[in-house]
This record gives sequence, C-alpha cells and structure tokens, in this order.
Amino acid sequence: MIAIIDYKMGNLRSVENALHRLGAEFCVTADHDVIRRADRVLLPGVGNAAEAMENLNAAGLPPVIRRLRCPVLGICVGMQVMCRDSEEGNVPCIGLFDAHVRRFVPQPELKVPHMGWNVLGNTEGKLFAGVPRGSYVYFVHSYYPTLCPDTIATTTHGVMFSAALKYENFYGTQFHPEKSGDVGEMILKNFLNL
Repeated sequence: MIAIIDYKMGNLRSVENALHRLGAEFCVTADHDVIRRADRVLLPGVGNAAEAMENLNAAGLPPVIRRLRCPVLGICVGMQVMCRDSEEGNVPCIGLFDAHVRRFVPQPELKVPHMGWNVLGNTEGKLFAGVPRGSYVYFVHSYYPTLCPDTIATTTHGVMFSAALKYENFYGTQFHPEKSGDVGEMILKNFLNL
C-alpha cells in the first residue's frame, strides 16, 4: 500500500490519477500508523514552504517522515520541505537532503515562476532507469533546491539546480512526474518498483 501524506498543501488529485493509471493501491492520510506501515510514501505539495512546514509540524509528521525506511518520494514543495531550509519564509525544513531552497532572482530574460517543460540533465540512479537522455518534464516553482551531494538530476533556469535528489531511501523531484506525460509515468513506475 502507498500512503500519500495529506498535510493540506495543494491538489492531490493529479497524483491520485497518476497512481490510478499505474494500477497502484494507495490511501490519502495523515495518520502516523498508516504512514509507518506503508510500502511506499509520497509527499506531494503545491504552495508555500513555510506554510507546508507549519502544517507538517502541527500534524507531528517530520519525525515520522525522518524515521521511515520504505522508499519515500517528495514532489515539488514536498521535496523542498525535505531539504535543510527554505528562503520561502526563511524556515528550517525536515533536513533529509543536504540542499538549501533558494528563490530564483528575477531577470529581464528569466521568467519567475519557472513554469513549463524543461530538460533533465545528469540523471543517475534507479529512479531514472529507462528514461531517455534529454527528456523533458514539467515544472511550476519560484524556489529551487541548490546543487548538493544528493543531486541525482539537474535542470537549468537561469542557474543550474537540483531537479531530483536522493538520500538513502528518500527521493525528491522538483518537477511534477504526475504531470510529465510518459516520462513522468516511467519515473513514478520506477519509484513504485524500488
């Protein structure tokens, strides 16, 4: 069973639909025991990192997430809150990934938020098994995780940043695999097969 953590951060419907298409069994929950017993855990999120951390802390979820030993995948803000800290509200985060979350500096030729399709570079590891070199995935964000030893894929939007991270059993994607067509479906399938 897959647990999708519900911490009141954005629309979970697209993640649910993607899992339905893959034939996966899942539940949407904030129940600590259900999350601990899950075979896989997803931490999706859309919105503000400071609000996300406030909601996670109010639900007592950070220590539960830190202790998980099954594969865990954070998506977008869900990945950002798994980093050390975020400039969005200057908030300390869960601290699983050795990355800091920074705001894109607006420039005349650089649109913020970074919204739309962008190419993945430097992909490595089982999460990207079978993903063709130069594949495009879908992004919507104004803040990005810095490059760090946990980086397993990169993208460039003004600066090069971590498009995906991995530390032990924890994975994160800044892009939305559930909105990234066949490539995103392959990435989600790889996660389910870890």
